[in-house]
Parts: sequence; structure tokens; C-alpha cells
Amino acid sequence: MGYYERHIFFCLNDRENGENSCAHHGAKAGFDHCKSRIEAEKLGGPGRVRVNKSGCLDRCAGGPVAVVYPEGIWYTYVDAADIDEIVDSHLERGKVVQRLLLPSHVGR
Repeated sequence: MGYYERHIFFCLNDRENGENSCAHHGAKAGFDHCKSRIEAEKLGGPGRVRVNKSGCLDRCAGGPVAVVYPEGIWYTYVDAADIDEIVDSHLERGKVVQRLLLPSHVGR
């Protein structure tokens, strides 16, 4: 096992040239909510969960996006309730949230 059991990265990229990007779809709010939940539930730290910001993950068409490692599971989300489901199901119990999976064909 690595330093963290699970590591979730939130794309916060902001394309200022008008191209679609996660920052234009509430990515920062999703990141902030996830970070708060992990802290409130005491799920963070070594051997547990780490929440990180990321630059472009090149899946802009599905934004906002987050990816959980070590499984390499890609999610899209709409609101805090979606983030809660990812935290409660995947980050805490290891069960993938099927309804929020980003289809494999979605790219930039």
C-alpha cells in the first residue's frame, strides 16, 4: 500500500481563452466541499485519504472532473450531494459510485 489509501485529484484548470474548463463548472466548490467532508469525518492523513487540486486532466468535455487513485476511477459531478456520495461510498468504503463515472470516451 502507498502512503495514502486513496488520493482524489480535482481538476481546477481555468482556460481563460474561452475554451471549456472545469473551473467554469464549479470545480473549486466541489474541491472545497470534498476537503471539508474529509476533515469533518476525520478520513484524511497518512494511510487514509488525501484531497488535492490539479491542473488540467485533459477530460474537459466531462467537467468538472475528479479522479481517485490508486483505482484510477474518473468521476464527473454536479453538486455537493454528488461529492458527498463519492466521499461516503468510494473514499470511505471503497465502493465506486457508478452513476457518477465519467465515460471512458470523454476527453478534451
